[in-house]
Parts: sequence; structure tokens; C-alpha cells
Amino acid sequence: MIAFNKYYNHFNLLSSVLIVVSLQMDLGDVSVKKFGNDTDFLVKFENKDNKKNIIEEIKTNLDKSFGNNYDFRRVENVGPKVSAELLKSGVIAISLSLALMLIYIWIRFEWQFSLGAILALFHDVIVTLGVFSLFSLEINLSIIAAVLTIVGYSMNDTVVIFDRVRENLRKYSDIKIFELTNISINETLSRTIITSATTLLALLAIYFFGGEILKGFSLAMILGSQKTVLREDDQNKLN
Repeated sequence: MIAFNKYYNHFNLLSSVLIVVSLQMDLGDVSVKKFGNDTDFLVKFENKDNKKNIIEEIKTNLDKSFGNNYDFRRVENVGPKVSAELLKSGVIAISLSLALMLIYIWIRFEWQFSLGAILALFHDVIVTLGVFSLFSLEINLSIIAAVLTIVGYSMNDTVVIFDRVRENLRKYSDIKIFELTNISINETLSRTIITSATTLLALLAIYFFGGEILKGFSLAMILGSQKTVLREDDQNKLN
């Protein structure tokens, strides 16, 4: 991350950094994003030739354009092997959690319930990751952790509803399953809304006041936790 002197024009800074880093250094794909403060920027680039002293060369080029009016706050290097391992580990973690959830619901309830729960979990995960993909937001380890948390959060709501469905199956044996599911969702909807609203307040506080590092995590949690409420409301309307 690079921090610049506050007296520089922000737009000119962004344009100049792109020109200096991308054209003069011939680095390939380069992205520059504002990071927290108006004078802080996150610069990502591709080290095409695997140069060892690439950071020093960038500093030299920036010195020619800006003098000493900037500071490197943090430098991180992620190679193709690390990226592949991150993707592999993320996919394995999410898939394993979904599989274990399926087995848990299968044992505790019925196999039909477990299939429905897993489809609902896929829905929450795909929507959350789809928003990040649509807006080209960074997916890192904290986002993977948020997705796994969403899986647990959504499963908790699902188990509450299934418990109520099982109770109502014993009480209303003459009611069709669609109507009974509708009754069960209505009976647990207020609890879900109150829980989600409380969670949302905490997540909004983290998003706005937790700093740039936690914004991705809190955004993913906001999308996932509130999507659970919308999913139950949609089921209620369909039934």
C-alpha cells in the first residue's frame, strides 16, 4: 500500500501511478484502488519477468515523478502457487462444510430435508460470491472465512425451521406439507428477523468503523446473513 502527501490532487495521483507503474515498468496487469484515506492507494501488479528487485525499481520510478511525497506502508507478494493453493483450500473448505451439513441434517431429520437445506446453502453462498465477482471485489482468506460463517448462520436458521416443521407434522397430520411448511416459517419468521436485525447492526458497525481490512469480511457477512431472511420470506410467499 502507498500513502501520498495530502497536497497532491487525487485524480492526478491515480493517473500518474498508473502511467508510472504500468507503462514505464512494463508490469502487465495493474490495478490501483483507494485504500481507506483519500491519500492511500492499494496498487496491484503482475511481475511478468519475476524480478527480485522489482519494488526497488518501482520506488526509483516513483521518486522521479513524486520525489519523497509518498511512503510504502506494506508490500506483499502472492505467487501463482500461493494463489492456486488459496483457491483450492477455499473450495475444499466450503465443499467440506456443505457435505458435513448435509450429513448432519440427514441424521437429525430426513434425507429430503438435508437436500433442501444444502440447496438453500448453495443459494446463499453463490449469491454472496456472485456479488463479489460482479463488482470485481477481492476474495481473500477473510472472505472465505465469512462464507463459512454464512454457511453456519444459514444452517442455524434452517435447523430452527425444520424443528418447527417436525413438531407441526405431529400436531397437524391432516395438513399438506406445503401448508404446514408455510405455518412453520410464519411461526419462526419473527425470531429470524430479530436475530438478523441484531446481527446487521453489529456488521454495519464493523463495516463503517472497523477499517479497510474488515470491510470485505463484513460486507460478505451482511449479504449472506440478510439473504437468509429474504430466502425465508420468498419461501413463505411461494407457499
